[in-house]
Amino acid sequence: MANLNIDANAQNTYDAIVIGSGISGGWAAKELTGKGLRTLVLERGRDVRHVTDYPTTMMQPWEFDHRGQLTKEVKDANPIISKCYAFYEGSQQFFVKDAEHPYIQEKPFDWIRGYQVGGKSLMWARQTQRWSDFDFTGPARDGFAVDWPIRYADLAPWYSYVERFAGITGNKDGLDTLPDGEFLPPHEWNCVEKHFQKQVASKYKDRHVIMGRAAHITKPQPVHLQQGRGQCQHRTICERGCPYGGYFSSNSSTIPWAAKTGKMTLRPDSVVHSIIYDEKLGRATGVRIIDANTKQMKEYYARIIFLNAAALNSNLVLLNSTSNRFPNGLGNDSGVLGKYVAFHNYRAGISAQYDGNLDSTTDGRRPNSPYIPRFRNVHKQETDFLRGYAAGFSAGRSSRSNQEGIGADLKQNLLNPELGGWYVGSHMMGETIPKETNYVALDKAQKDPFGIPQLKISIAYDDNDEKMIKDYQEQMTEMFTAAGFTNIRVRDDHRNPGLDIHEMGGVRMGKDSKTSMLNKWNQLHAVKNVFVTDGSSMTSTSTQNPSLTYMAMSARSVDYAVKAMKKGLV
Repeated sequence: MANLNIDANAQNTYDAIVIGSGISGGWAAKELTGKGLRTLVLERGRDVRHVTDYPTTMMQPWEFDHRGQLTKEVKDANPIISKCYAFYEGSQQFFVKDAEHPYIQEKPFDWIRGYQVGGKSLMWARQTQRWSDFDFTGPARDGFAVDWPIRYADLAPWYSYVERFAGITGNKDGLDTLPDGEFLPPHEWNCVEKHFQKQVASKYKDRHVIMGRAAHITKPQPVHLQQGRGQCQHRTICERGCPYGGYFSSNSSTIPWAAKTGKMTLRPDSVVHSIIYDEKLGRATGVRIIDANTKQMKEYYARIIFLNAAALNSNLVLLNSTSNRFPNGLGNDSGVLGKYVAFHNYRAGISAQYDGNLDSTTDGRRPNSPYIPRFRNVHKQETDFLRGYAAGFSAGRSSRSNQEGIGADLKQNLLNPELGGWYVGSHMMGETIPKETNYVALDKAQKDPFGIPQLKISIAYDDNDEKMIKDYQEQMTEMFTAAGFTNIRVRDDHRNPGLDIHEMGGVRMGKDSKTSMLNKWNQLHAVKNVFVTDGSSMTSTSTQNPSLTYMAMSARSVDYAVKAMKKGLV
């Protein structure tokens, strides 16, 4: 029997284990296997293979039973996920339904999840901006959270590294608030967007309107062709999965790349219960999982473990990984695990009309739009709230189709719609302040379908967020007015936290083990062979879309971990 156990343990032993296969987990798998480590990738959801498992990607609108719309039954059964902009008949197979993984809302929170190989990298918005030192130094300057243990210079070469592989479109704008990257050709502007850019530039020295930076291949490079990916076709149905690999996802890029090494073992349907800690060795030795199909518990072992289950689930895994040494969660000597969670404030928006450029219109589609980098409280504190916001911007021309006639006459009428005026719009992307009162914890009584404690979420807006919304509405109204836009209307949709889908923190990085969970390498202070490189590791949120930073941190952390492992330091 002893020999059988030894054989079983040997079969379940790897050099590294990665928990999660989304954006950060995919990068960790790619880098670990690329450095020669036999790597087990654990994914709690089903397998989704590139192209093969995108069932709706080539469907036309009339091929859907409900023309792409959600039925009342689906909406009634899923009041949370139905709020997500990307959840509809053509994409619903990639989203977690409300009943599949219940959680407890101490305060209203819409938790948007994707449980499959690739995670939310299949359905993300694909916006990719670098952070600057204005972001990394924010907590220290403004006196909240804790100081980041890294600066832009630490991450800059890794930003370049992941950008070249992923394929990022953008323009070199020369802004200190938004560092330039390794860009493919940028997307085109329309004439009203260019008008707004020029008006803002002529009236404000510190405000800029630039083309968005996004993970779309506008001109394939050899490395993209080696991945089997082609040029983005501007279909703008990305959340169904892209058979061309035109946008970056784990499924089209990092996971197949890792598989080609022969070093990766992918195990879907593996719900991680906890990380195993050996008190005699003083290190983590493996991961305990529950098979989603059989409900049987199994254990896998490795020298190093990367936790990339997405922000709140990574908190859940660590909180559930208890032992005599760590009764309050793995590595939680500081007591901050699960606390100081933050998110992005997307509540506010603005719309207007424009009566100019009536001799022009748009043609085709574009999976991107202009972007306004943060301009408030950058070089000095100038408002009654901390930090600031970025904003999206876009313009389009309204049209109305004449649906009269039949046959050729109807086709001709539909191809020549009556054009109306231009409409413009913007949405806010505000930084929220991490606070101890914004936290997640395990519920002591209620369990999920796998017997794991449900996550209890207590996250809310505060007065700083309300002041920021008011300022965004005032400043954007001023900018829209200066550009000659009319019928300006501001809005606050009062959405719950979580619907931004950018929750961060709870396992934050920091310089001091007494006030943080991770060091500058995304390594647990107290458990040196466990690394966390997803959104849970973030000390603050800044205003930028965070996924590019997760990619860069994952590649950087793996580079350190493998070198340290070879030196016997982990």
